[in-house]
Amino acid sequence: MAASVATPASAQVLDLMVRRLERALRERVRYRYVRPQVLREDSSFRIQSPCCSRKVDPSGGVIDIALLVPHEGSHWCLCSRDHANGTWEPRFQDASLDVLLDLLCVDSERQFWT
Repeated sequence: MAASVATPASAQVLDLMVRRLERALRERVRYRYVRPQVLREDSSFRIQSPCCSRKVDPSGGVIDIALLVPHEGSHWCLCSRDHANGTWEPRFQDASLDVLLDLLCVDSERQFWT
């Protein structure tokens, strides 16, 4: 029975990652007037935000925006949510967290902030 329990040190690192992501998201280009949430899911981070354009949720509820999944080393994968199918779609893979955060915050092709 090998259960993975977060040690206090690893929990602190994950908490710091959440803060880092929240800080980066404050600098985004789109929908700056809403406050997204960063949620930990094992070693990944899910980002939720109120639905600003009402395309996905006409009532303006909270929807999933992006998922950051760690890869080997210091590389990450950035996924967007396919709301119609309820799945995550990889958009950018095998890049540094800084590069992916820039892509997420600018989102020039509106893959995340719909």
